[in-house]
Amino acid sequence: MANWFWYAVAAAVLYGAHQIFTRLAADRIGEGLGGFVVEAVATLTILGYLMALWIAGRGEQKFSWSGFNYSVLTGLCVGAGTVVFFLFFQRGGPLSAVPAILAGGAVIMTLAGVAFFHEPASWQRLAGIALSISGLFLIRR
Repeated sequence: MANWFWYAVAAAVLYGAHQIFTRLAADRIGEGLGGFVVEAVATLTILGYLMALWIAGRGEQKFSWSGFNYSVLTGLCVGAGTVVFFLFFQRGGPLSAVPAILAGGAVIMTLAGVAFFHEPASWQRLAGIALSISGLFLIRR
C-alpha cells in the first residue's frame, strides 16, 4: 500500500465532513460570516498544528516566495470556494450533488496533473474524467 494512502482516507473523511457541516450551517448563518468562521477556525487549527510541531522540536518549516505565493492563491480558492458552497446550499443545492461537483474539480486536477506535472494519462484516469463529467450532467436536476 502506498505510504500516502491513509492520509488520503483522512483527507476524504475530513472534507466530506466539511461539506456536511457547511450544509448544516448554511441556513443558519450568512455566507460571508459563515465562510469567515470556517477559515478563521481552519487558521487556528493549523496554528495549533505548527505549535505542536514546535513543541515536539520539529517546528522548522521551509520557505520560498514561490511557495508563499502559491499558498496565497490556494487560500483565495479555498476562501472563495467556501463562500460559493454556502451560497449553493442557501439556494437549495443538495448535499448529494457535492460529490459530482467535487468530481468536476477532480477533472481539472487530473488534466493539470497530466499536462503540467507529467503524470501518466492512463485509461483509468481518462475514464475517471469521463465519468466525472457524466456525473455533473446527471445531477443537473
